[in-house]
Amino acid sequence: MPPVDLRTIPSSPGCYLFRDASGKILYIGKAKQLRHRVASYFQKDSHNQKTDLMVSRIASADVIVTNNEVEALILENNLIKHHQPRYNINLKDAKNFAYIQITGETFPRICVARRPAGGGQFFGPFVSARERDHVLHLVKRLFRLRTCRRLPHRPCLRAFMNSCSAPCTGMVGAEEYLGQVKRAESVLQGHIKPLLAELREEMIRHAERLEFEQAREIRDQISALEHLEIRQHVECPHSLDQDVVAFLVHGDLVNLLVFSVVRGKLADKEEFSFPRQDLFLEEFLVQYYSEREPPKELILPEVVDPAFEEFLSVRKGKQVLVTVPQKGAKMRLLDLVRRNLELAAGNAGLKVEALQQALRLPEPPRSIECFDISHLSGTSVVGSMVRFVNGLPEKSQYRRFRIRTAGMPDDLAAIGEVVRRRYTRLLQEESALPDLIIVDGGKGQLQAAQEELQKLGISIPLVALAKKEEEVYVPGLSLPLPLSRKDRASLYLQEIRDEAHRFAHAYHTLLRQKEVHR
Repeated sequence: MPPVDLRTIPSSPGCYLFRDASGKILYIGKAKQLRHRVASYFQKDSHNQKTDLMVSRIASADVIVTNNEVEALILENNLIKHHQPRYNINLKDAKNFAYIQITGETFPRICVARRPAGGGQFFGPFVSARERDHVLHLVKRLFRLRTCRRLPHRPCLRAFMNSCSAPCTGMVGAEEYLGQVKRAESVLQGHIKPLLAELREEMIRHAERLEFEQAREIRDQISALEHLEIRQHVECPHSLDQDVVAFLVHGDLVNLLVFSVVRGKLADKEEFSFPRQDLFLEEFLVQYYSEREPPKELILPEVVDPAFEEFLSVRKGKQVLVTVPQKGAKMRLLDLVRRNLELAAGNAGLKVEALQQALRLPEPPRSIECFDISHLSGTSVVGSMVRFVNGLPEKSQYRRFRIRTAGMPDDLAAIGEVVRRRYTRLLQEESALPDLIIVDGGKGQLQAAQEELQKLGISIPLVALAKKEEEVYVPGLSLPLPLSRKDRASLYLQEIRDEAHRFAHAYHTLLRQKEVHR
């Protein structure tokens, strides 16, 4: 059985990110059908040695859906360059997909640009050089735009061939030439249906006259123009750093997703879940950007208080633009974030439902807290607690503990201490208790946590998850539950436990570094 529940992977086009047990990205790939591609890694008896090693380390898979395979290819390129996973080819020096540029000169020229930098308009990116060249040739021929780097004082060969309007000779004025440029820009922006109709009629005329070579050339031009209508929402032709935020409300819970666009390219995403309350979006954004530098632009699904924009600008030290798009490329990007959020929320609901059935709980375990202990030969002993709500991490509620228990190392005493400290505080604050508690370990850790909960008079479902065989223990049973480690419920427990382990290990590493630098 694969370590990934394939039922949670959609059949849509998009990118998949394989992660190890610590959450580190091992490999990034793209697919026309995500589920089929991800499944292929676990269905073959053997791959090459490198792939076999990678597959053996996969603990989970994350996906980002796109609208089409072209978008998936561009997104894959961006993500690999941003994260540089170990098992991907090193793309540090790889080139970006090219654009078509119309420069900002008095008589603009049309050319190929590797990066959308400098003046003028950029169209693309194009993942196919052949497609790009077809489009470039078509636009140059139809609108007779110049291609020379420097405007000469005498006509060139293109002018004699009537494929350039030759502004260098004064045969066309600036106003007339800019009109041709605007029509070319309109075509490159995708407003091409009238031109397509004209080209199809021309292709039919050539075919009727048995001029098949010319008909085939126009057919290729039509194909290139049709590809321009495939909008690519995962890369924007500018260098802005943007965050795109979307949310879904399910009863009293909010699921929220943040897409980060770095230098115009989609780079990462973060998921959150928290209880719904008035002005929850503004409260989340203030907390989120209190710990992070704001981007140059924040794209939101609804209007927020103008004071928040001022708060962002103060945090960044310069003006931050807050945008609520209604149409255009930014609206399409917001829609893409919503699609990914709907996918994540749907999978999260399935995980919660599966866990309720596996543990035979009377209510769905929507809020779950998990504890882990980390130390190195008894030194710098720390504890961590992570919280998941409705299947998603609620990172604002994560907690760290420096263990005070005497007689270290003692994992059982440490688990008892963090459980006691956490729920003593929640009772004092009269805060809501979780629906389920998980401790990392076996029967000993389970008993230590249960004893502390009983002393506090708390009755909450409790389980322990043992790492080696992923065995699930519950109070009152001497043997683990008959639950397959590849079952959806078990995979969800492992996901939560692994996040607690990652969080504890990060804190433990931080404390050791402080000790070294003392």
